[in-house]
Amino acid sequence: MQTDSNYPDDRDGVSSTTKTGKRPLLLIPRSQRRWFFVQFTLMTLLGWILGGVASIFLESNLLATIPPVFAPQPQIWFIFATNLSTGLFAMVFAISQGLVIWPYLSFWWWTLTTSLGWLIFLNVAQAWTNYVPSLTILQSLSAEQTVVIGILSAIAYNLAAIWLGLLQWLGFRNRVIGGWWWIFLPSGIFFTISIFVWLVSLLQEFIPEVYRTQILYLSGQGFTAVILGVIPAIALCNFKIKPKGMPKISHSSSKGRSKQG
Repeated sequence: MQTDSNYPDDRDGVSSTTKTGKRPLLLIPRSQRRWFFVQFTLMTLLGWILGGVASIFLESNLLATIPPVFAPQPQIWFIFATNLSTGLFAMVFAISQGLVIWPYLSFWWWTLTTSLGWLIFLNVAQAWTNYVPSLTILQSLSAEQTVVIGILSAIAYNLAAIWLGLLQWLGFRNRVIGGWWWIFLPSGIFFTISIFVWLVSLLQEFIPEVYRTQILYLSGQGFTAVILGVIPAIALCNFKIKPKGMPKISHSSSKGRSKQG
């Protein structure tokens, strides 16, 4: 007997039911997974590029001329311009993903939580990466100690991504079953990206010096964008919907269907 592609695999007909006796549906139906994966990854890549270009353009224009009112304290204008450009990037990035995810999760909640999550994450990450090296600014460090400080800064930056995961999880937690692990997913993604960047840096001696900077930058940006799309897409495909209002599946009916199959 052929089963609905929106249901998880269930050989005994009962194992995938919840405590309420309702079988949970997959957030992304099996028949739509491949297309969703491709769309989500491509739109993430597009959002990363468009958001990055838009934010750089906005920040460079804002910092080109400092309004007279901020002339005595240009640092305030710099902070404002940086946060505004970061917010623009976050919004473009979130909307790009939201255009794919809206049939399954709320477009508005995803856009709002993802935008705020990116803004908080990048600000906290920048604060940590500035704070860690400042602890030893008055000390002369050996090469090994400098490496350790760099690793600690990277760890602090990656852990700050928990804010992004937390905000996104708060937006869809009432929709899916057991999605708490999503809180730590962005940190895992950025740790993966850090490892890749480190591995690429080991190969820089084999890259012609004339193109080395461009190749390292583009490969890092490209891999970052792809991973930011691939891993969340796979995670979303494994979510199950909370069975509100779904028909209950009794043990007897499940056994009856299995016999008929």
